[in-house]
Amino acid sequence: MITVYGDYRSGNCYKVQLTLSILGIAHRWFDIDFLAGETHSDAWAARNPARRIPLLELHDGRTLVESNAIVHYLARGSALLPADDFDHARMLQWMFFEQHRHEPSLSVARLIHWYHGDPADRHDELIARQEGARQALDIMEQTLAEDAWLAGERMSLADIALFAHTHIADQAGVPLWGWPRVTEWCARIEQCPGFVPMQQVSGIGDTIDPYP
Repeated sequence: MITVYGDYRSGNCYKVQLTLSILGIAHRWFDIDFLAGETHSDAWAARNPARRIPLLELHDGRTLVESNAIVHYLARGSALLPADDFDHARMLQWMFFEQHRHEPSLSVARLIHWYHGDPADRHDELIARQEGARQALDIMEQTLAEDAWLAGERMSLADIALFAHTHIADQAGVPLWGWPRVTEWCARIEQCPGFVPMQQVSGIGDTIDPYP
């Protein structure tokens, strides 16, 4: 059985959790509290020198980090990877977009706004991150005005990757009321078989010491 180390509050970890649930992949989940600094501990660094979550560990001990690489590995041979080569490339295009433009805006704005309570010394950064998030959502809205899914005729990893942080954009101080197509797209994903909401740890083993 595979093992995932992550924090259920993290959008990047949620991508992995959602992919596992949709595909029905048995796994163990060990919770790592990134807000408490557990990813910076020496014990965690011994397991993962990159000091990042999520981390996927295979039964033979091999590990994989970076959320989009993990979900791409998990989805091999499934319908979440478009069969058409061009649509597959479009999926990757959106996943790169998510990590370079979308996630750095929404995720950091969420951290500042939701978890740190809008500290005055980060006000200008918050405003800039929120503006970046709005620009990313504008791009998604334009595409979803024409197509039901981001890459191809059915849901793919592109949708899972972008959904993870988009559906909680209000926690970043960017409510989705201004992006109706994005809102409808989120609702479609939530109706997909195997969908599991964020902040609900799936799998087994989440109470076991993650640093054996």
